[in-house]
Amino acid sequence: MKLSVVVPANNESGSIEAMISATTQALEREGIEYELLVVDDASTDSTPEVVQAIAAQNPGVRYLLSPYGRGFGLTVRAGLERFEGDAVAIMMADGSDHPEDLVAYYRLLEEGFDCAFGSRFVRGAQVYDYPKLKLTLNRMANLWIRMLFRHGYNDTTNAFKAYRRSVIDTVQPLLSHHFNLTVELPLKAIVRGHSYAIVPISWTNRKEGVSKLKVQEMGSRYLFIVLYVFLEHHLSRGDYKTAGKAGSELSDRRAAAKRALSQTREKADGR
Repeated sequence: MKLSVVVPANNESGSIEAMISATTQALEREGIEYELLVVDDASTDSTPEVVQAIAAQNPGVRYLLSPYGRGFGLTVRAGLERFEGDAVAIMMADGSDHPEDLVAYYRLLEEGFDCAFGSRFVRGAQVYDYPKLKLTLNRMANLWIRMLFRHGYNDTTNAFKAYRRSVIDTVQPLLSHHFNLTVELPLKAIVRGHSYAIVPISWTNRKEGVSKLKVQEMGSRYLFIVLYVFLEHHLSRGDYKTAGKAGSELSDRRAAAKRALSQTREKADGR
C-alpha cells in the first residue's frame, strides 16, 4: 500500500526542510512506499525553492503550486485531487505533527480501517506548548462537535489524519476553502459510513514561522460545515452512506490503535 502525504505550505521555509527530512526518514525506516506532496499556497518566501531542491534529490518528494485561490482548504483539496497513493495523510508543514504517529496511522490502514484519526487529548497523547486561548477554544469546539455527532471522538478539528483513497472519493464534493476542511473531511467520512480507529498522538507547537489559523475568521465557517454535515446525516435518509464496515466497536478500534502505536514507538526507540 503506497501512502501519500499531502503537506499544505504557506511561507514555511524555516521548518519545511526539517519536516520533510524527519517524515521521509521515518517512512523509509519502516519500509513504507510513499510520496510526499508539498502543495504551495502562494508562498512569498523561499519555500518553493527549498522543496524543489529536496525533490530533485528524492523522487518520493513532489512540489505542486496550488492552482486555486489562497486558503488552507483549497490547498489541501489541490493535493487530494493529485495524490498518487492508495491512501493519503494530511500533515502540517510546521513540524507540529510527529512522523512516528504517521507510521501508526499507516499500520491502522493496513489492518483494514478506512480512516486513521489521532487525538491529542487522550491517555498516551502528548502536547507541547499549545497556546492557552487556542487550547480553550479547541476543547470547546470539539466538545460541541462530539455532543452533536455522538461519535466518541474528541479531536475532530485536528488536520492530521489519514484516509484510504476510497474515502476521499466518497466524501466529494468538498466545500471548505479554509481550515474548516479539517472538520469536513472526518465528519463526512464518519456519517457516510467509513470505519475508523483513534490513536493517541503527539503535537508540538511550531518553532518557526507564523500560524496561518485566524480564529476570529473561522467561527462561522466551522459552524457552516458542521451544520451542513449534521443536516446531511439526519435529513438525507442515507443517500450518501457507503456500504462499508462502519460497525466496529469503539473498544476494538482502541485495541487496534494501541497495538499500532506501541509497535511504532518500540521501533522508533530502537533505531
